[in-house]
Amino acid sequence: MPSSHKQIGKKGEDEMPIKVIVELQAKPGKRAELKSLLESIVAQQGPGQSGFLGSTRYEVLDNPDILVEIADWESAEARVAHMQEAAATGVYAPLLELLAAPFRATVIRQLP
Repeated sequence: MPSSHKQIGKKGEDEMPIKVIVELQAKPGKRAELKSLLESIVAQQGPGQSGFLGSTRYEVLDNPDILVEIADWESAEARVAHMQEAAATGVYAPLLELLAAPFRATVIRQLP
């Protein structure tokens, strides 16, 4: 994360809890495989991740190929550190092979 980011927000904003809504569109007929692989990665990687508070997966009722994961993080900084490490190690690469489109992630936090 660029150091200038800290100067933009109020002091302490980076330490506020966040949620990340990730939308994953599986290749046709691959949702069950995607769900299983995602759950396996979360079970193996999640407990050891600094700042990771857990996640829940959902199905989209009108599109059987889409999964939504909502993850809770202690801070935006913790998630950024995790994503940098994940990119370096390729932990999510097997998931990408099951996707029909790039995943979409929306990072949100509660309004004060």
